[in-house]
Amino acid sequence: MKLLLDTHIFLWYISGDKQLPEKFKKEIRLQENEVYLSAVSLWEIIVKYQLGKLSLPHSPEIYIPEQREKHRISSMIITEQDISELLNLPPIHRDPFDRMLICQALSQDLTIVTVDGYISQYPVDLL
Repeated sequence: MKLLLDTHIFLWYISGDKQLPEKFKKEIRLQENEVYLSAVSLWEIIVKYQLGKLSLPHSPEIYIPEQREKHRISSMIITEQDISELLNLPPIHRDPFDRMLICQALSQDLTIVTVDGYISQYPVDLL
């Protein structure tokens, strides 16, 4: 399975947060699953960090790639095809970062790992 982590899931996973469902933790750790963090999530993390809404032990441009590599999570770029999916996406979710993750999941046939109820209203595979 190809998993795309929602930003909060990635942050919970790397910090050992108890909010992360055990099922998610097991699937992320499964060797046969391909696990991705979108460049969109790094963008979101940096924005929240700059606004003082997210505390991290180190600056995000260093900390996030280090944690991603430590946990064997691949980086996913944003493609023009991903962005073009926005044209077909109904305006259910207002968060631009989540909307882009949904587009990537649709464009690249990925399963989104999230607890965000709004995302479940889209025709994407969810864990």
